[in-house]
Amino acid sequence: MFDISSWKHLRIPFSFYLLPVFVFAFAVVYDAQPINTWIVFLTLHLFLYPSSNGYNSYFDKDEESIGGLKHPPKVTRGLYYLSLFFFAAALLLGLAIHVSYSMMMLVYGLVSMAYSHPSIRLKKYAYISWMTAGVFQGYFTFSMAYAGLTGSGWEAFLIPEVYVSGLLTTIILMGSYPLTQVYQHREDKKRGDRTLSLALGVHGTFLFSSIWFIFSGIGFVAYFNWVGNIWAIWGFLAAMLPVILYFFLWFSLVKSNPSKYVSYDWAMWMNRISALSLNGFFLYYLLAK
Repeated sequence: MFDISSWKHLRIPFSFYLLPVFVFAFAVVYDAQPINTWIVFLTLHLFLYPSSNGYNSYFDKDEESIGGLKHPPKVTRGLYYLSLFFFAAALLLGLAIHVSYSMMMLVYGLVSMAYSHPSIRLKKYAYISWMTAGVFQGYFTFSMAYAGLTGSGWEAFLIPEVYVSGLLTTIILMGSYPLTQVYQHREDKKRGDRTLSLALGVHGTFLFSSIWFIFSGIGFVAYFNWVGNIWAIWGFLAAMLPVILYFFLWFSLVKSNPSKYVSYDWAMWMNRISALSLNGFFLYYLLAK
């Protein structure tokens, strides 16, 4: 029942692009228990995110490139059950930390299901889907990771450094999220999904993302000043330099020849460079604190 195409749609390696949220939370906690660290890492990146990917793929039934799969295979009913199996595994493993942590993952999973399930399908609403993805993959996931790493409950969401850090991850994702949709306009139109990138258009997507990237830069500079780690500002700006250079190179090429450069490969390289830069910086921030 769980054929190779279903496993491909889980897109487990794609979870690497969301790893900076976990690493940032780990850096803020600093002294997390080793067992909690491994459980949080595994529940998020091996089970919860892949479950969400598979569930989304099952209902999207994409025929063109999607994040992490340039040539997605045709989905089968087995993918639906495999995604639910991974979701259940995340919830059960999360209980090893705390019931609250498992319930947080349940909330994340249900929102993810609402994002793609045809009876609700938040994905078809441009700004609602953008805000949902930004808040839940950013602030909510950061707070959830912090709660798991520390073994705390829902009160973690109200700790000042947690919600400020979480909101910063949301701001970054609100800039990067539309870029992940920019090469999918034809598929989204065919399915009736009015994504934010489709609503903004290609050039509008790049301009919109650039504004949010500026907000995130200002936010992180203010954050490091607030927590008294001014030394981290220069490290953050240096880490973001490759991302900024790639973004403007890509945008300039898109303006000259959109049919050639609005592509899966260029979007995935944007994701790779961003993830590598942010993971590298947050590891440096962790070790240097």
